[in-house]
Amino acid sequence: MVKEDEQKGVLRSLDWLTIAIYVALLGLGWMSVCGASYDFDQAGDVFSFSSRSGMQIVWIASSLLLGVFILSIDERIYESFSYVIYGAFLLLLLATPFLAHNIKGSMSWIKIGSFSIQPAEFAKFGTALCIARFISGFELKLNKFKNLCVCAAIVLIPMGLIVMQRETGSALVYISFFLMFYREGMPGAFLFVGVAAVFYFVVGIRFDEEPLLNLPEVSLGTYLVLTGVWLFSSVMTRVYTTLRAPFWWMFGGGLLVIVASFLFAEYVLPFDLNYALLFLVVLMILYLLYLALRERVMQYLYIALFSLGSLGFFYSANYVLDNVMEPHQQDRIKVLLGIMDDPKGVGYNVSQAKIAIGSGGLQGKGFLNGTQTKLKYVPEQDTDFIFCTVGEEEGFVGCTVVLLLFLALIWRLIHVAERQVYRFGRVYGYCVLGVFFFHVFINVGMVLGLTPVIGIPLPFFSYGGSSLWGFTILLFILLRIDAGRNRLKKN
Repeated sequence: MVKEDEQKGVLRSLDWLTIAIYVALLGLGWMSVCGASYDFDQAGDVFSFSSRSGMQIVWIASSLLLGVFILSIDERIYESFSYVIYGAFLLLLLATPFLAHNIKGSMSWIKIGSFSIQPAEFAKFGTALCIARFISGFELKLNKFKNLCVCAAIVLIPMGLIVMQRETGSALVYISFFLMFYREGMPGAFLFVGVAAVFYFVVGIRFDEEPLLNLPEVSLGTYLVLTGVWLFSSVMTRVYTTLRAPFWWMFGGGLLVIVASFLFAEYVLPFDLNYALLFLVVLMILYLLYLALRERVMQYLYIALFSLGSLGFFYSANYVLDNVMEPHQQDRIKVLLGIMDDPKGVGYNVSQAKIAIGSGGLQGKGFLNGTQTKLKYVPEQDTDFIFCTVGEEEGFVGCTVVLLLFLALIWRLIHVAERQVYRFGRVYGYCVLGVFFFHVFINVGMVLGLTPVIGIPLPFFSYGGSSLWGFTILLFILLRIDAGRNRLKKN
């Protein structure tokens, strides 16, 4: 614990603006839970512990007490015990499937008495502390591949354990830590690889069965992806290497092959243009390998591996979609990409959420006056889809206020992380930033039908104690670390 005089200094150094945003989000979140779970037959019971709105008050009160407790602990404790906390959560995640009860197919909830907790929600702050300690303790440079692999392993291990619990949404949140890696020196090429993978998957799957113009034997999806591999690799050669000739050979030669093959198929003999593009990409890979050996420049080898990996990823995408993913995950992706329309099945949640938000109009129907939510048309409307309650009852104005508050929180997190005098605080701050940004972006996006439905809560809004406690711990540890920055400056 902190001595009394130090405690006064902590209170003076606290970021009270961030705390004010936190409290405002808690208040609006409770109103949303109240609106989403309100029952006309039990009017006046919003404060009763038998109702979800009443229980949310308990979770909010306990979260505030938890925040005060975290602020009373010396921030050096969090750094000193970061490895211990991380290891303890790994053991807990490993044991969870054996202790958990099956809840809607998920084995991630441990029942304690009359309520349940989800260890995956708390493992995020343990992972953030561990990665911050590791990077700051060794002053690692993340532009070195070996260091990046070790850091990635620290993140991917709990991610894999959560996947074993059939909790894909919570596992995907750990991808947000790679934003911190980029801030700490990870080459932007790694982020580009991730963006390219999304492009290959979305475009390849979405347009797989659509023809290219008037050539029915040519898959538009495959054509666009192979063109993307050629173009991405050519541009990377121009950006990451010093010789200019290879770029012009790859870009100019590739453009010539694409135009010539298209004209041949159009006016001479129709054939699958994708074979010509595949031949072009393979030829380009061989050329890059030749340059790597001749010039002894590793960048050419990396670009060749990128091109080869792109082919492997794309041609395995359909197999993963059809044979690896669960049927409900396949359907969600197909509905999102517009491949299938199932408003009464897997697309029901999103369809009803859109109706609820749209019915709110500009100013909304008013607190507790929503019809879509009161009549329970939207499944999971007080947890994963709670944002639709905001849209229906508070309208466009209410949604804008909520999103601006989240934007203000993210802005404050950037500000707090950047002003840290010690790398541990900065790394942890960007971990917290990444987690909050991922949750808000994906949750709001899936309610609006812009991102896949992966089942993650909206911070401080979704009903439940595990997520609320988890977000509170993440945030208040950062605030406590930030409050100790003045002592570090003096030292």
